Amino acid sequence: MNAVPTYQDIAAPLNFTDAAAHKVRQLIEEEGNQALKLRVYIQGGGCSGFQYGFEFDEQRADDDLAIENEGVTLLVDPLSLQYLMGAEVDYTESLQGAQFVIRNPNAKTTCGCGSSFTV
Repeated sequence: MNAVPTYQDIAAPLNFTDAAAHKVRQLIEEEGNQALKLRVYIQGGGCSGFQYGFEFDEQRADDDLAIENEGVTLLVDPLSLQYLMGAEVDYTESLQGAQFVIRNPNAKTTCGCGSSFTV
């Protein structure tokens, strides 16, 4: 019997783009706290059932996935990661404004706001 791979076994379960990492680094420098890491999480709610959340966190839990890029760390808890496997965390600037975005291949539908989805 083959064991089911866990996120620790996968080389890149989530893509943290250079643009997103650069913006996170800029925000951390503005805060003046080099211990900050960007946490991405999923919570119930929004118009499609689930929604993405972003927050700065100084603490990394033992079971968090940590992805480093450009000297900053992206954290994802295991429960959220199961909905984010294969997703891309990016930062975009457009006429609608600048924001972090998640391109999630697991989302069957997404809301027009871009922060809510169903699986």
